[in-house]
Amino acid sequence: MTATVLDPTTALVLVDLQKGITALPTVHPSQEIVERAAVLADAFRARGLPVVLVRVTGGAPGRTEAPARGGDVPADWAELVPELGRTDADIVVTKQQWGAFYGTDLDLQLRRRGVTQVVLAGIATSIGVESTARAAHEHGYHVTVAVDAVTDMNADAHRNSVEKIFPRLGETDTTKAITELLG
Repeated sequence: MTATVLDPTTALVLVDLQKGITALPTVHPSQEIVERAAVLADAFRARGLPVVLVRVTGGAPGRTEAPARGGDVPADWAELVPELGRTDADIVVTKQQWGAFYGTDLDLQLRRRGVTQVVLAGIATSIGVESTARAAHEHGYHVTVAVDAVTDMNADAHRNSVEKIFPRLGETDTTKAITELLG
């Protein structure tokens, strides 16, 4: 874990911390992930830095070998969890894909604010968080992942993202270390 610096205009991007996703069985308890994400959000807000709350309300079309989600989802499935303490200043991004950049105005929202770095946290490590990290890297943002504020439904996929993918896209560290870097 090697986060070295946070740019003066860094945004926090919290991926899919919504009622339907946090209710899924995960490698690390979702409640712990939400608690750490809330700590990060409070720290970013206290310093006047952007907080982006991402939620997913659909899925990309196309055939996959994975079984489709069956049945209707609860009415509150896509609602952001209240523990994040959403404020009017937060940026809310609603996506239909795994990553938060494709098909949304996230890049535009960040560039308008002069953001050069993103700190990522959320669920699922190997899906929404990793896809967003890859796109952020491709868009030229410095990427930092709060590795104790991400989890997945699959332990092997989680471990691969944390150990193999994220270090190639940017830096990783703990919630505590990242909040200390904020100053």
